[in-house]
Amino acid sequence: MSEFFYRTEEIRLEEISDYFVETKQDRQIINQLKAVNPIVLVGSRGMGKSFLFRMAQKELLGNFEQDKILPVYLTFRKSSLIQTSNQAQFHLWMMARLCNEILRALRNNGGITSTPASLAILAGGTQPSTLSLKTKIEEIADLFESSWQEPGVEVDTSGIPTIDHFLDAIEDICLATSIRRLVIFIDEAAHVLWPEQQRQFFTLFRDLRSPYITCNAAVYPGVTVYGDTFQPIHDATILSLHRDVQDSSYVSAMRDIVSKQATGDSTLIRNIIQRGQNFSILAYAASGNPRHLLKTVMQAPGLRGDEVNSVIREYYRNDVWAEHSGLALKYTGHREIIDWGRKFVEIEVLPELNKKNSQYLSEDKKTTCYFWMHRDIPQAIKEALRLLEYTGIVFEHASGIRATRAEIGTRYSTNLGCLMALEATPTSTGFEIAKSITPKRMTEYGINYRFYETLLEAMPTFTEPDMSTMLKQLLSKDIEVLDLTPWQREKLQSINIYTVGEILKASEGKLQEAHYIGEKKARRIRNAAVTAVYEYLSG
Repeated sequence: MSEFFYRTEEIRLEEISDYFVETKQDRQIINQLKAVNPIVLVGSRGMGKSFLFRMAQKELLGNFEQDKILPVYLTFRKSSLIQTSNQAQFHLWMMARLCNEILRALRNNGGITSTPASLAILAGGTQPSTLSLKTKIEEIADLFESSWQEPGVEVDTSGIPTIDHFLDAIEDICLATSIRRLVIFIDEAAHVLWPEQQRQFFTLFRDLRSPYITCNAAVYPGVTVYGDTFQPIHDATILSLHRDVQDSSYVSAMRDIVSKQATGDSTLIRNIIQRGQNFSILAYAASGNPRHLLKTVMQAPGLRGDEVNSVIREYYRNDVWAEHSGLALKYTGHREIIDWGRKFVEIEVLPELNKKNSQYLSEDKKTTCYFWMHRDIPQAIKEALRLLEYTGIVFEHASGIRATRAEIGTRYSTNLGCLMALEATPTSTGFEIAKSITPKRMTEYGINYRFYETLLEAMPTFTEPDMSTMLKQLLSKDIEVLDLTPWQREKLQSINIYTVGEILKASEGKLQEAHYIGEKKARRIRNAAVTAVYEYLSG
């Protein structure tokens, strides 16, 4: 059985195109990411934002000698680990990371044979004798990222340039090296449930305006706070990454995604061909999320009816909802909102849609996965829906939609897997439900729907969490909370690594203490484990 890559971070850049399945939407997004205008790419976890960033990066690198456009990829997923005494720590850390990754890109791919004077500004104030040496700016970034081990530590930030000095340096470097433009890809832009970090990020994003630099950012739906200084319509182009299950090429594209990862696994390829409808059901259940599809195919490689039925009930009734409810364990200030959102969809929305679909199928009518919310529902209800969007339980389909009595509101679609999981035998009805869905049939929830009261009575206080206390709690969690394979988890536990924090402290040498783990496997396990930690900490 093939071992799938669930995260882009686990795929080498030179191999990324081997797993790319081009669709019309993906190609349009990649082309826009390579263009001059800044892009904010919005999509739920697992939808493929990082993958498209990496594909755009690889294509720009492939054409660098001709176009002289240098891509720079970086992630801000380590933002949760910053615990210094500096009030401006996040902004300063972002600048340090940005400078450092630009230097790395210039060193590795920019074709620099000399050291332009302006490199000193990015390097922290001292002209490096060679680009291979560790710079002061890199040391500053490292100190910020290790501050979680000694909260309140003071970091010397005197080498971090101001925005103006940074932009001037970029212009000078481009002119000195004949580079036309830098394209920055910022993944995991800011902690999803820490609005202040997001506001600071988008202020910086807006300020990075120059003919010599273009910034792109990947963010999550629902939970992103742009702040007062950044205007999405004017300061960037907002692109939504959501694959339409009603597209005629949807199933074939999802099949190709699996097939490219299953190269060499003739048994799985044969099962996909022979049991095509069962595969299609899993593809529809994933609601356009490649990670969901890969995980469910991994759990049902035979694609037999009993396997598919079992996986849909288990994965979409338990695993997907467990991820959503897990947010309440990490962010106790949002517990009431998170728990209410789950109850609303599980108790109200999905059963009603299931009931309607049973009737529609018996009458040979179009089916539905849509519901509508009045635009003036209480703010707490809107917050609950936004968190459901973040975890991919619901998706905003269209706003400004007229419903009964000409009321205006927003139409949402539910995750099809969660809807199919209510069927007695998903393989009997799931395909027909997915193939005949129409947005014209939607359940409506008005401004004063009765179920809202349970949340409004417990109206939580929307306060930002104490990140220092929260980080300490998260680092003490058992590694069971991480998205790791059973094999990876077993190897870590075999060498007494049981908590999230212990993974961050473990070296590759430590991992080689596990049986049958050499240097290459140790590096792969550590990369996967650390990535899972950052993903967990970021929300």
